[in-house]
This record gives sequence, C-alpha cells and structure tokens, in this order.
Amino acid sequence: MDYAEFLNQKRIVVRSEGIDVPSDSINSGMFDYQRDITRWALKKGKAALFEGCGLGKTFQMLEWAKHVYDYTWQPVLILAPLAVAGQTAEEGAKFGIEVKQCNSKEDVIYGINVTNYEKLDRFNPDDFSGIILDESSILKSFTGKIRNQIIGAFTHTPFKLACSATPSPNDYMELANHAEFLGVMTRAEMLAMFFVHDGGDTSKWRLKGHAQEDYWRWVASWAVMMQNPADLGYDGSRFILPELEVMPHVIMTGKEQVKTLTEQRIAAKETLAARVARCAEIVNSTNDSFIVWCNLNDEADALVNTIEGAVQIRGGDKPEYKERVLKGFSDGTIKRLVTKPSIAGFGLNWQHCHNQAFVGLSHSFEQYYQAVRRCWRFGQKNKVNVHVISSDVEGAVVENIRRKEAEFNIMLQSMISATQEITKENIQATKRDAGIYDPAVKMVLPEWLRRAS
Repeated sequence: MDYAEFLNQKRIVVRSEGIDVPSDSINSGMFDYQRDITRWALKKGKAALFEGCGLGKTFQMLEWAKHVYDYTWQPVLILAPLAVAGQTAEEGAKFGIEVKQCNSKEDVIYGINVTNYEKLDRFNPDDFSGIILDESSILKSFTGKIRNQIIGAFTHTPFKLACSATPSPNDYMELANHAEFLGVMTRAEMLAMFFVHDGGDTSKWRLKGHAQEDYWRWVASWAVMMQNPADLGYDGSRFILPELEVMPHVIMTGKEQVKTLTEQRIAAKETLAARVARCAEIVNSTNDSFIVWCNLNDEADALVNTIEGAVQIRGGDKPEYKERVLKGFSDGTIKRLVTKPSIAGFGLNWQHCHNQAFVGLSHSFEQYYQAVRRCWRFGQKNKVNVHVISSDVEGAVVENIRRKEAEFNIMLQSMISATQEITKENIQATKRDAGIYDPAVKMVLPEWLRRAS
C-alpha cells in the first residue's frame, strides 16, 4: 500500500447500509436520474435528497418507501408540512403507489403512511422501519423543539430519508442537523472535525481551509445536491424554468428610509392602506389565480376585504380548516389565497398558478425564496409574475433580500460544483449492474479435473 492509498482509506465517508435493488425493479415511469438516485438512496439506507423544486422528490421518496416496506414488511412513515400530506397521498395514486393519510397510530397500515409534522406525538416511532422527512428544512432550527423531537424519536429507525430543496450553502447548521437526523454524525462531531470557531460570535463557524475537500466528499457520501439533472450529467433540457418577472411597486411617502426593526414595523403599519389598495388593484384586474403573501394579520384582514373572492389562512386557524382551504386553492375552487409564507410557503405544488404578490417583505430570504418556488418550479407552463409592493421607507428590507438572493445563487453554484463529481461517482457506482454471463468460447475442462470426476 502506497501513501496515497493510505490517505484515501482515512477519508471520512458514510458506508452503505441499505438495500441493493436491481434496476429493473425500480418504477419504469421515472426519469433516468430519478431511478439512479432512488437506487443510490436505497443502497445507502440513510440519505438526503437536496433537489430543486419540481424535480420529483415526491416520486423518489414514495418509490424508496415502497422498496423499504417490501424489504422489511414493516410500516414506513412520511412526515410532511400541513396540507402536503394529502397532496402526497394523491401523488402516490398517480404513480400506482398506495399511501395512507393518517391522523394517529390507529390509522397506520402495513405499507406507506403519511401525516403532518404537527401530529408526530400521536404515533409510536418504534412501529416504523423507515422514516421520510418531506421538506426536511424543518430541521433548520437546531434549537427547536420539533427538531429535537424528530431526531430523538427516530434515532434507531433503520431506514431514513430526508427530502428538501437545496439547502442554503452557507448554513452549515442545516447540513449538520440533517447529518444528525440520518445518524451519520452529530452536530458537535461535524463542527469539531471540519470547522473552526470564529471569535466571540457563538453562531459563527468557518470551514477549515485544509478540510474543504474532505468536508464536501463527506457530504456527498450521504446527500445528493442539484438544481437541474444536468448538474449530475443527465439531460436537463426538459427542466428549464419559465421566465420569472419580479415587478416592484413602490408606494412613495417622501420620508427617509427606516433602519431599525421597530421603525420598519411602524412604517409598515403607516403604509398598510396604500399597499393593500395597490395589491387589490393588481389582483382584481385579472380572473387568474393569485397568491397574496403578507406579514401582518392586519394586512391579511384588509386584503380579504378588498380582493374579490379572497380567502385567508391565519396561524391560529384549526389545521382542518387550513387543509381544506389549501386543498381548495390547489384544485382551483378557491382562486385568491391570502396568507403568510411561514404558513403555506413550504412543500406545496402550485404550478396551476403563475401570479403572486408580496404586500411587504420580511428580512427572511428563505421565506421569500420558498414562497416564490410554490409556483416557479418545474412543470410550470407560464411566465411567473411576482409583484413586490413596498414603500420607499422600507427600501433597506428590499435591498437586503436582493443582496441575500445574489449571495445565495453564487454560493449555491459553488456548493454544487464542490459535490457534483463525487456525487456522480457515487451514483454511477450504484448504477452499474453485473452483466449477464454470455460465454463466447466453449469451456474445456483440464485433463486432471476430468480424471478426478
């Protein structure tokens, strides 16, 4: 063994502990990249799929769940955001995969089950051989109660899958939480191995310069990251997004821009009527479906009173009501939805709608990005129109979102570039099946063996 081979053995990668499934047993209705990634995730046993919106994570996770159940003969559970559980069951029916939507453990079947994150405490985690987190970015809040509950509840579950849009490249804690959920490494171990602490700020960790290659190789040993199948060498021509037009509407007050959060809240209330009126003018001018995002309850109430046919979802509404309204918007019986990105900005597929309006913005780029991607995703047939309605005094908030968006796009491409070659190697290794033996030359037994027989 030479020194290079010795160093290669020291690399930290996550070993495969799953199921080696033949290619011909994977659903033939999948795209090539979906089949290969699903096989890879099954072989790993514990994996994460970080894929752009609309690339078919639902199909992949349902096919993964089907094979886990066929292998273990024990139920598999999918945890999803509010209203996404019903959507997942409907998607399963399209793919010929039965999915049972459950409210409690009494509803669980031997097969694939789906429920909302909010209902996790109604189930016994030990009943399941596999767990899937849909929109697993819920783990982002590493001090959150739900994050700790999920990781603790499924510590010993043998098969795990986390599915989410591509994580924020500079949010190492999000990757750490996924690694901890999957059981590949704890957050503390990851920080100690690959990072150094930056000064007195307890939230700032910097990737060690000499550890960057090993860090991304480690991530690529348990996660797939891509925005388009072309990132991993597949044909991505069918996954080109339609045009996105972001149209700013600035309410002029003639006052100076505010800086502090307190000043921004006051300014938002002072310009509420003007922003709501402008939004109502835009929405009422068309018969198309429209999503209106807001930050304040007062904004939502005023919007519902001025937009024709608008239906509102508030945080305090009962889950059953929220699900009913979200389903109504999904099937077109409700055409104007007013809500907050924190309520309906994650997980839902709304390609039937191509119009959105933000009546003001918060400083959260993630909420803005996720909200826009409910409509601007693969499968959307129309140009997506996003109206951003703010006042001149709130310019700092708008500029902050634009800055974060530019940084996100640059870092995202850097992250995908860092992992794509390693990921391609891992997936191609799984893709290669042993060929059928087809001898071209007749075998001749040696003389000594013929005498022995």
